[in-house]
Amino acid sequence: MAIDVTVRGAGVFGLACAWAMARRGVRVRVVDPHGVGAGASGGVVGALAPHVPENWNAKKAFQLDSLLMAEDWWAAVAGIGGGDPGYARTGRLQPIPDAPALERAEARAQGAATLWPAEVTWEILPAPEGWAPPSGTGRVIRDTLSARIHPARACAALAAALRTLGAEIVPEAADAGVVLHATGWRGLEALRDDRGRPAGSGVKGQAALLALDRRDLPQLYADGLHIVPHADGTTAIGSTSEREFEDGSAPDAALDDLLARARAAVPELAGAPVLARWAGVRPRARSRAPLMGEWPGRPGHFIANGGFKIGFGVAPKVGETMAELILEGRDTIPEGFGTGGLAAGPGPD
Repeated sequence: MAIDVTVRGAGVFGLACAWAMARRGVRVRVVDPHGVGAGASGGVVGALAPHVPENWNAKKAFQLDSLLMAEDWWAAVAGIGGGDPGYARTGRLQPIPDAPALERAEARAQGAATLWPAEVTWEILPAPEGWAPPSGTGRVIRDTLSARIHPARACAALAAALRTLGAEIVPEAADAGVVLHATGWRGLEALRDDRGRPAGSGVKGQAALLALDRRDLPQLYADGLHIVPHADGTTAIGSTSEREFEDGSAPDAALDDLLARARAAVPELAGAPVLARWAGVRPRARSRAPLMGEWPGRPGHFIANGGFKIGFGVAPKVGETMAELILEGRDTIPEGFGTGGLAAGPGPD
């Protein structure tokens, strides 16, 4: 079959863009020598958590739109392909440790009331007993916008839905038609901006999966860690952020420290066996916002990369936005996400 679009990269950005285009009737081929979700997108945490509702900007607004559309978007993926991405909007609890933090939380609650739609809330509540980290003020933030997803299963569900629509997912193939590059952290490092600097880099993250069933309870955010109960009866703990590393795929002592911090923050985790230890390298663009748009100097080539810590949260919006740009010529990409600062020219893949 003739291919309309080649997507290079089978992480969540590449798969989400391919899915959005395949749903519009486009013949898509996804190419990745390592397979579906082989990099950072094959993790275990899946905390779809919003930015704080203050100092509002285009990045936060884009993420909010994506989080709000996620439930229907992932339901369509599951409905067509039959795979379960593990999505559920279960909300999140965060402890409020002291009076200054309480004051900030109250201001943010007012911001959420203004900036978020009525169906999702950011509120301050008495700390519940049981499934909640200790709170110095006896209060917690509860937001109902946060959701969970199982990253590796979500990528598998996208792949199944794509194949149902007739898309190909292959390890090797020549470019055909329009080409979208969603090639992760190594792709970012190979790109250059107009000052000759890499467009981004990789940040190692480590996480663990525990045998603890809290599937119907909210995720927790404590001591800088995400604690995410999944629908399969496991609970994920993550993650580290390491700018310097030797082996991005190997868990090491930093994960032991992460687990110790999590168990200190939430004693219920203490007796839960570790089922899996995960490490991977997440793509971080220089702007820390996703990098999206046309590749300067390469007609017919586009880029969607740099999800970093919010990749799964923004993936639905990234997919739909890139489909509109590539197929319809409609550019609704926020200015801070654009590729205009990249150096013109072919560059390496």
